Amino acid sequence: QVQVAESGGGLVQPGGSLRLSCLVSGNVVGGYDANWYRQAPGKQRDLVAWISHSGTIHYMDSVNGRFAISREGADSANNTVYLQMNNLKPEDTALYTCNIIVFEPRRYGYWGQGTQVTVSS
Repeated sequence: QVQVAESGGGLVQPGGSLRLSCLVSGNVVGGYDANWYRQAPGKQRDLVAWISHSGTIHYMDSVNGRFAISREGADSANNTVYLQMNNLKPEDTALYTCNIIVFEPRRYGYWGQGTQVTVSS
């Protein structure tokens, strides 16, 4: 059973930084892709950043240059995907959710519960 748990959200002033963590635990075989999504009240869910099992990285335009996705511990039973967020803006306020996609024994997605990020003065 694979479990995904986010942490690191909170209240931060504009221009500040936060680092979100997505702890992936359980029996993940063969690597996985990892995605960070966000959704603000009344708005659609957006894909903020993703990192493939081979290390390819992609960002949505509005966060490119401010956010950085990374991962560590890929060979261990517990590994973590990070989202470093710098120069935060009020429009970054949202519930941030981690999603991983495994490929063995079949393609399947796992979701965390999300962590709230609020950017306000």
